[in-house]
Amino acid sequence: MRWCRIELEGTTRHGFVSDDVIEIVEGSPFGVYRSTGQVVSLERAVFAPPVIPSSFLCVGMNYTSHIKHAQLHGMSATEIPTRPEVNYRASSALIGHRQPIVKPSDCEGRFESEGELVAVIGRSLRRCTRDEAIDSVFGWTIGNDVSARNWQHADRSFWRAKNSDTFKPMGPWIATDVDPMHSRTEVRVNDEVHAEFDTGAMIFDPYDYLVELSKYVTVAPGDVLWMGTDAMVGMSPGDTVDISISGIGTLSNPIVSEVSPTAARKEQ
Repeated sequence: MRWCRIELEGTTRHGFVSDDVIEIVEGSPFGVYRSTGQVVSLERAVFAPPVIPSSFLCVGMNYTSHIKHAQLHGMSATEIPTRPEVNYRASSALIGHRQPIVKPSDCEGRFESEGELVAVIGRSLRRCTRDEAIDSVFGWTIGNDVSARNWQHADRSFWRAKNSDTFKPMGPWIATDVDPMHSRTEVRVNDEVHAEFDTGAMIFDPYDYLVELSKYVTVAPGDVLWMGTDAMVGMSPGDTVDISISGIGTLSNPIVSEVSPTAARKEQ
């Protein structure tokens, strides 16, 4: 099954994708739900992020090539991790499929896309076993970890480099019947392939992270764990970035420029 969230008649509704339509439901995929009988065309749907997590968890440096890329760009202290560790991102940065990524007017330097597998949690976890971690994953979606590299190197944290508004596209839906550890990830810019890699070629897999994480932090239904990337792809306003993971789908977002405050005042 493929679960999504869309904007409909002034509110956000859950639904599941059936052929070329979305069947709207009352309730949530993480609880009781029922079909309303209402359908929306897949092509005309306005997608929201498939979930808004209470804990937005992410993994960094989980592919060997990513580490080598970082070292080539001046992060000489970056090393292959010896245990699974996670970071957090801002849910306010989330946008859905087809929604625009806005590059801030004062953002200069490398502006990159990172295509990532995302695990969506379906049950609470605390001090879980590996089998419990496997059973806890409700499904899988796709994330684009937009990164402003100059800010990433200049700031003491990733507060704006990775958490600015619109910097976290996620979607288009949650696929529940797929094993992404045997999938391929492909990143395209304007329909041209710029990167592809084996999705499951991770240093630590999602279940390693959930076991370690749940020793200290309770994970709740609807939380997400972004699994890192093996490729960083440059992008610019005017481009459209498509991230595909076989078995899940394609997350597509155009890139636009923010109107600077000065230009906005002149237009007024």
